[in-house]
Amino acid sequence: MYDFAIIGGGIVGLSTALALGKRYPNARILVLEKESQWAFHQTGNNSGVIHSGIYYKPGSFKAKFCRDGSRSMVEFCQEHGIEHEVCGKVIVATEEQELPRLENLYQRGLDNGIEVKRISPEEVREIEPHVKCVGGLRVFSTGIVNYKQVCLKYAQLIQQQGGDLHLNTKVLKISPSGKNQVLETNKGNFATRFVINCTGLHSDRTAKLGKVEPQAKIVPFRGEYYELTPEKRYLVKTLIYPVPNPDFPFLGVHFTRMIDGSVHAGPNAVLSLKREGYKKTDFDLRDFLEVVTYPGFWKLAAKHADEGIQEIIRSFSKAAFTRSLQKLIPEVQAEDLVPTHAGVRAQALMNDGKLVDDFLIVSGQNSIHVCNAPSPAATSSLEIGKALVAEIPQPSHLDIAVTA
Repeated sequence: MYDFAIIGGGIVGLSTALALGKRYPNARILVLEKESQWAFHQTGNNSGVIHSGIYYKPGSFKAKFCRDGSRSMVEFCQEHGIEHEVCGKVIVATEEQELPRLENLYQRGLDNGIEVKRISPEEVREIEPHVKCVGGLRVFSTGIVNYKQVCLKYAQLIQQQGGDLHLNTKVLKISPSGKNQVLETNKGNFATRFVINCTGLHSDRTAKLGKVEPQAKIVPFRGEYYELTPEKRYLVKTLIYPVPNPDFPFLGVHFTRMIDGSVHAGPNAVLSLKREGYKKTDFDLRDFLEVVTYPGFWKLAAKHADEGIQEIIRSFSKAAFTRSLQKLIPEVQAEDLVPTHAGVRAQALMNDGKLVDDFLIVSGQNSIHVCNAPSPAATSSLEIGKALVAEIPQPSHLDIAVTA
């Protein structure tokens, strides 16, 4: 009998297991992951950015967890010798009409307690010589890291705490058994007193397995990236972002210098026809029908038709993708770009067509469900883990660790 069972071995599931082990040193903790490795989906396919928290609504979970998480993630990497760099980033307006939105973003950064500075086009070029813009912001606390390495360290620490980690183990059914729950998997049954659902792209379905209404449906958006050829990497020194459209939940195509020295450009955001659809040709009938029969999807599509069409064009036309990037760096040419990995973002969507714009955590009977944790969940992972653990009632048979 386990005290806590976490379903999902991405960065949020692992950070929650780690936080549980710290709070309850004698607890029996289980993590189940259906893939053959940790951090296989959203965590392993993101752009590896330690976000500052500038974009998010003041007072939201995202704003607080991201601001605090950017610090705790850097401290964690320093403590455990994980390669990272706090390189900062620039957000640039490429047209005069974007300047009011840039100013709003500056004010939001101040409201969120983030170190941010207005900079002129000349000052932008001192940091990023190849950028063309009419104004910019410098965000100092943004960094880069490989989140797969972070997850491997989380997993190692969970094992040192005495936790049980199972890969290749898919939960098929959740059945109540008195006050406890039984997780039926392809590798046998596991009994637990409490279930924590951190299944990302499948979080709404896992909640329903546990007889909990997830309050939203996961709609998968694929983000496709290009990589600059090695001889063109000099065009990007740090991270270069456009001013985002405040009505659209994605940040726009941007340049990211990765921790391995490569430079990625992207992502776009197109509806994926499969929840784990990393290729344009990937299709799953169940996943597809769930999206197209969901009223909220059509309301969203109608509201963002123009942006949606642009994203689809960018997906199929390298020339269109290149033009988006040339707004930031005019020198970039199509031949400088090579297709690289894609990621799929699990975005929770409500019935009324509104995107859930904050982390969504839903409590059930002896269970808790993370039903929306897109970006900046990796940056925020240690903070989300602590917050989830604080939400779980203390089991009477477990003592809380005494911290000095």
